[in-house]
Amino acid sequence: MEPVDIEEHGTFKYVLVRVTNPKTGESDTLVRGYADCEYHQDVLDRVTPEAMAHGFDCEQQGGGRIEVDKDEGSILVYGYSVAFGRANHQTTVDILKQRFPEYTITFSNEGY
Repeated sequence: MEPVDIEEHGTFKYVLVRVTNPKTGESDTLVRGYADCEYHQDVLDRVTPEAMAHGFDCEQQGGGRIEVDKDEGSILVYGYSVAFGRANHQTTVDILKQRFPEYTITFSNEGY
């Protein structure tokens, strides 16, 4: 599974997700965020079937929001999920930097 699957522009809710291979115990952390998901649970509901199709267990690790400004080449990770709590935004930034090395990526624990 790809480590990052998010919108290319705009502001949307995201969830940090750990997928684990139950046979080997190996795990990866994924960032998922979609503009058409009203709730963080909706994001998790979208990634869970994909993880299960690959034979992985799926566990949310918190959420927040991501603001992508393609024109400015910047990404801001912030806020929290009422249902899941705040994701470790530094982990999210580290994963996003692998996918978007040309972007300036920052985070804030402020805001909803």
